Amino acid sequence: MKYFGTDGIRGKAFEKLNSNLAFKLGQAIAKRFKPESIVIGQDTRLSSNMLAHGVAYGAALGGVNVFMADVVSTPMIAYYSKMKDMIGVMITASHNPYTDNGIKVIKSGYKMLDQEEIDLESYIDDGKVYIAEKFGSINITKEVESLYLQVYEDLMIPNTKLSISFDTANGATYKIGKKIIEKYVETSYQIGDNPDGLNINLNVGSTHLDAIKSAVALYKSDLGLSFDGDGDRILVIDKDGTLFDGDLIVYVIAKYLKSVGMLKKDTVVLTQMSNPGVLAAFKRLGIKVIQTAVGDKYVSEVLIKEDLTIGGENSGHIIINDILPSGDGVFAGMFLIKTLTENDMNLKDYTKEVVIYPQKLVNIPNVNKAVLELEEVKKVIMEVRSELPEDSLLLVRPSGTEPLVRVTISCQDSVMLEKNMAKIVDKIKELGEMK
Repeated sequence: MKYFGTDGIRGKAFEKLNSNLAFKLGQAIAKRFKPESIVIGQDTRLSSNMLAHGVAYGAALGGVNVFMADVVSTPMIAYYSKMKDMIGVMITASHNPYTDNGIKVIKSGYKMLDQEEIDLESYIDDGKVYIAEKFGSINITKEVESLYLQVYEDLMIPNTKLSISFDTANGATYKIGKKIIEKYVETSYQIGDNPDGLNINLNVGSTHLDAIKSAVALYKSDLGLSFDGDGDRILVIDKDGTLFDGDLIVYVIAKYLKSVGMLKKDTVVLTQMSNPGVLAAFKRLGIKVIQTAVGDKYVSEVLIKEDLTIGGENSGHIIINDILPSGDGVFAGMFLIKTLTENDMNLKDYTKEVVIYPQKLVNIPNVNKAVLELEEVKKVIMEVRSELPEDSLLLVRPSGTEPLVRVTISCQDSVMLEKNMAKIVDKIKELGEMK
């Protein structure tokens, strides 16, 4: 596609992503879907106002009533879009730096079909300004927040004695995260809560875990919750500085849901990147795991198709599909707190049966991704696959956005891991080097 990628439109703000493109997208939404109204949210980037208003003006000129939600998280827009059966637009580049931005278009809570994105692209490029007989209005709404807060009331979270540090990445959750966590947690400390338009994800958030580790140590917290710039991811640090990734968070919540009879079909959805040790622990619990390609889009598709309760990625996207349609860091964090509080346990004790296998990811830069089609490379990968034990992980895949190849291996024997990693990486470097 020309504009849409795996997660909406992304690019450098004020360059590829400028007010003109935003206006055309607003027009395209009006032309393709002819909605009565849409809702627009944004993160804290300097460019987000420009893009939000660009989309709003394009849609309003096309006769669409626009509700501006200001700074809210991506999951808040997705939830509102689902509950109101309407189109939502979120202005964000997630965990990227402030120089980037993006536009996500959400239809009734979920990402659009490929054909719908293709249709929007054709309208963006048709060069025709659409002026409706009656212009739409542009209004500010607080309903996105009020509807979202009700979700937490329904979750019945007990007041907890746990001390919580949380990092809102100077991003979309800096207000809503504070409001929710402080309501249910007696002792909490927030960092990454001073956005200036230029510092979203800057040395804070789920891609910079040193910040939350330092906060947990400084405040002697029981848990540290770290969100990304648009609020759809979470990673967790315990009081000892141990990382609990998305797979382990899914494990904790799924274990709780199974214990109370609320885990549909006793099945969860994870990706091919999941640690074999986590998969083994799920099996011992009597929970089946369906694995998808890497990407929360694929996890969501299986959750919907199979009518399942929970899935996620080790990067921190956690989707509790019975309640919210998209990954939601704040909600997953509060569900974690609910689980630990009700069971009067810490994370290590609640997951003590999980034995994480050694795992390593190597990014090989400046290689021609076509190297993976060479028979010599395929042969080496097959040799490694046959040498690794059956319960191991081997994943070799090209980056979707950069000239690099990612190699992931996980197995119980760290010596075997290193030997086989070197074998694959050396062969790809030898044959794939870009001249």
